[in-house]
Amino acid sequence: MGRSGLFDLEKHFAFYGAYHSNPVNILIHTLFVWPIVFSTLLLMYFTPSLFNFPYGFDPGYGLILNLGFVFTVIYSLFYVCLDNKAGSLAALLCFLCWVGASLLGQRLGFSLGWKVGLAAQLVCWTGQFIGHGVFEKRAPALLDNLVQAFLMAPFFVLLEVLLSVLDYEPYPGFRTTVEARINADIQEWQEKKQKKIF
Repeated sequence: MGRSGLFDLEKHFAFYGAYHSNPVNILIHTLFVWPIVFSTLLLMYFTPSLFNFPYGFDPGYGLILNLGFVFTVIYSLFYVCLDNKAGSLAALLCFLCWVGASLLGQRLGFSLGWKVGLAAQLVCWTGQFIGHGVFEKRAPALLDNLVQAFLMAPFFVLLEVLLSVLDYEPYPGFRTTVEARINADIQEWQEKKQKKIF
């Protein structure tokens, strides 16, 4: 059964899902959310190390325990606490993004790395806002709850793919319960919108 409080997957998924019900918008997010994570980690690669290794010890491979690493650990732990199976997959993807972004950052260097990272951010965020403005016709979730939207976006996209493609559910009845909550939230939003018009 589901958890409550901070790790209430139904609540988080329903909140985010209410802002992503249009199939084209969902596809746009599926294509762009994880590249946002990757390019964010690329930009964070250039932050200073938070831990100095003892003299003579170098982990190598350009892996630095900096803000990107902290970001990766926090997101990974949060996702595993939401759901052990899908969360573990999301955590693995987070760490693969961190390693890949670190290797790319080391190879590109600061100047080119920042240009590539910012260009990717610009393209991906533009796609997201087009998805909301043109197809969803609803402001992004980040305007109502910044932290929840940023934390949930990568996991939401992964779980949406797992639900759609593999028919995965964190527990029996999850899909039905979440769909009911999403529909109720969308209906409430539409009623508020109608009242503002009249």
